[in-house]
Amino acid sequence: MGNYILSEQSMLNFAVSEEKNKWLKEKMESLGIREEDIIEKFVRSSGKGGQKVNKTSTCVYIKHSPTGIEVKCMKDRSQSINRFLARRELIERIERFSGKLTNEDIKRFKAKKQKLKRHKRAKLKHKAEVVDKASASEGNSLEAAKTFVPTTQHKGE
Repeated sequence: MGNYILSEQSMLNFAVSEEKNKWLKEKMESLGIREEDIIEKFVRSSGKGGQKVNKTSTCVYIKHSPTGIEVKCMKDRSQSINRFLARRELIERIERFSGKLTNEDIKRFKAKKQKLKRHKRAKLKHKAEVVDKASASEGNSLEAAKTFVPTTQHKGE
């Protein structure tokens, strides 16, 4: 288990697409996250992967010194991908900590809005069905009232 403070150049060498590496670098710069502020440790993972995970240190633990936010990532069998994923998680947590909307927050907001729309539509539909049934039942009772001819005969007569 070792502590590594890596240069900015080595940060860009993750085993993900160049676009994702570029996005990560831009996002970190926009939030003011510097590689020098990140303490990174590599730990042995657990879970799926068999002998490979037992022998290599693929689990990545990073800590952002200024905020004290810690992230542990062991989603993939590759250390490089876990380093990328850990930084991405760190970015999301720092955004949440600073009060900015994250992608997750936006998705949650959209889902909530969509659910409210569905609820409204269902309520209106239910209301329309109730009105239709009521008017249909009133129509039937009116028809029955029209065809009903009262008789004046009583049992006693």
